Amino acid sequence: MTPPAANDRPISVMIVDDHEVVRRGIAEVVERAEGMTVIAEAGSVADGVRRAGLVRPQILLVDLQLPDGTGIDLMTQVRATQPDVKAVVLTSFDDDDALAAALEAGASAYLLKSVRGAEITEVIKAVASGRTLLDERTVTRRRAGHEDPTENLTPSELKVLDLIGEGMSNREIAERLGVAEKTVKNHITSLLAKMGLQRRTQVAAWVAARKHSGWRAETGH
Repeated sequence: MTPPAANDRPISVMIVDDHEVVRRGIAEVVERAEGMTVIAEAGSVADGVRRAGLVRPQILLVDLQLPDGTGIDLMTQVRATQPDVKAVVLTSFDDDDALAAALEAGASAYLLKSVRGAEITEVIKAVASGRTLLDERTVTRRRAGHEDPTENLTPSELKVLDLIGEGMSNREIAERLGVAEKTVKNHITSLLAKMGLQRRTQVAAWVAARKHSGWRAETGH
């Protein structure tokens, strides 16, 4: 029997995600698509690197948060020995820093887990054919559209912002910074105006959300 030509062979995909249910769901989407097949799965950086070395996939479909590191770590290690492997990040983190790190690590595409299954397979095909859907312009353009609401705060206002996030009262902040309580209130009035917020509680909520939204903040989620 004549072996299939290289161009006729299905695109080999390896999926790395620590949530088994998610991983299986993605694998089913890929397997149902014409012209591609899942040749390996892994749930950690270490297991992913080991298995990638054994099966040598064309496409790595990688989550960012893994129990023993990040998808960036995995891509970096695999591409060190398999420079031709193409990587697609599939994550729940719509994070500009993560996007930039993925680009630096050589990812060809960056997808959110909210995308339709058909979009995942379309991107896999595009990347396998040599296209890159993630570039410096994408990162720059996104960052331009996601202005930091704290960029115009003074150093004193930034300190007050952090202390509000720690749950301190105005009096406690004044004692910590060695200033009058009225000065703290003035700083809060100013930072609220600059950030486009109306209440102190909104500041506390913003800081809390910021602390827990980082893609490196917690592993395994």
